[in-house]
This record gives sequence, C-alpha cells and structure tokens, in this order.
Amino acid sequence: MSSTEDASQGAVPAHLLRGQKALVTGANSGIGKATALGLGRAGADVVVNYVAGREEAEKVVEEIASFGVRAAAYEADVSDEGQVVAMTNRMVEEFGTIDILVANAGLQRDSAFPEMTLAQWQKVIDVNLTGQFLCAREATKEFLRRGVVPEVSRSAGKIICMSSVHQLIPWAGHVNYASSKGGVQMMMETLAQELAPKKIRVNAIAPGAIRTPINRSAWDTPQAEKDLLTLIPYGRVGDPEDIANAAVGLASDLMDYVVGATLYVDGGMTLFPGFATGG
Repeated sequence: MSSTEDASQGAVPAHLLRGQKALVTGANSGIGKATALGLGRAGADVVVNYVAGREEAEKVVEEIASFGVRAAAYEADVSDEGQVVAMTNRMVEEFGTIDILVANAGLQRDSAFPEMTLAQWQKVIDVNLTGQFLCAREATKEFLRRGVVPEVSRSAGKIICMSSVHQLIPWAGHVNYASSKGGVQMMMETLAQELAPKKIRVNAIAPGAIRTPINRSAWDTPQAEKDLLTLIPYGRVGDPEDIANAAVGLASDLMDYVVGATLYVDGGMTLFPGFATGG
C-alpha cells in the first residue's frame, strides 16, 4: 500500500463534517483536490473552485458526490474581486451558506531577484495573498450574517489559509512566493485575533515538500528525491492527503479551541535538519 493510500483511506470519520458547506479554492488538482475530497469524505458538501481546467474540476466533483454529499465546480479567479463576490454569493444561493473556507489557490513565478519582473512579483502577490484576503472577507460576511448554528458546528465559520514552510524559511529565487506566504501568516493571525470574538476560527496549514504538479521537478527522479529528503527528517516526501487530513481536522469541532495557529505539515523540515549534527 502506498503512502497516499495510507493517508487517505479511513483517516477520518465520515460524519465529522456532516451538514457543513465547504469552499476550497484551487481544488481541481494537487493539495486543493485532495482537501476537497477529504472534506467530502468527512460529510461536507463541497464547492470545487478552479480558474482553469474545468474537466479536472468536474472529475473531482463526481468523486466527491460518490461519498453521498453535494458538490459543484465554480470557475473564478480568486485575485479578481468581482469574481470572488459572485462565487460566494452563488454558493450561498445554491448551497444555503458556507461553513468552511479553505483558501488554497496559489502559484509560483520563480526568478532570480535581479531578473524578477514586476509582473512576476504582482501575479504571485495577487493570487497567493490578495486572493486569500478576498475569499476570507466574503466568507466572513456570510459567517457573521448566519452566526453559530449549534447543531452544525460550535463555530460560526472556519477559515483555513494555505501557507507554506516558506512563511518561515527564506527561499532564494522565490522572493515573491516567500513574501506572499509571510503575508499570509500575518494576515491569518490578525484575522484570527479580530474574528475570534465572533466565534470564527482562522488558522493556517504550512505544507512542506508535497508531491504536487507545482514542484514535480523536486521529487520525480530518484536523485531529486534523495536530495530533497536531506531536508526532511521524517524520511519521506509528503502526499496531498497529508494536508487534506490536517484541513479536515482543523475544520472540525475536534479543533474548536485552535485559533490563530499554523500547523506545519512538513515531516520536520522546519526543524532545520542541517543543524542536527551541530551545524
């Protein structure tokens, strides 16, 4: 059995999120796809957001529906305010409300710093940081309108920001990406502080090295994987389901007292293993 199968099969009770409505951005591949499937497997109805790749999004919807819950695919660019507002309004109209937001959509535009263009910088900030701001803002409006429904959840709403170990670890050649994730951390913590009195829980997940299309070159050959594992004390590259399981837990009432926290899901990468023998 593969590590993916280990992580995804029977990991959470099917009733854990029953009756809740979840929106996952960037959910037609990679971490977003696994998270959308995990939430559906745990009983939530799920909206699968995508900006390109409708066919892949529809396949995710079909798989989620096989768990006996509702699912739909919504196209929207999270960096576009009008599209985010329309997507959230549509979800409230069609699904009744929103209980869980997983702000996952993100991208990279890598470059050495002296050659990085303003367009490369701005695109990453617009999607990775502003996109999370817009989605969180619109979800929060619905959380505040509806309030707590005790038979559904102890919280009025849950926001999970998808960050990265690079909110902590500098990453040469990726200054736009690392800066966006550092911004996500402070945005998340500030929102958590402001919204906690309203019974809205805001937290983040910071993945380490995960087997996704965005970083395939880092793990898809034996030598690349061997080199990568020198950064991971736990001795394996993560699977998208590792992140999905963390998201399901954070979205559930099992984590009701967790507010403003970043959960590092990284096999120990943020332990800086290069210093294990004294540096």
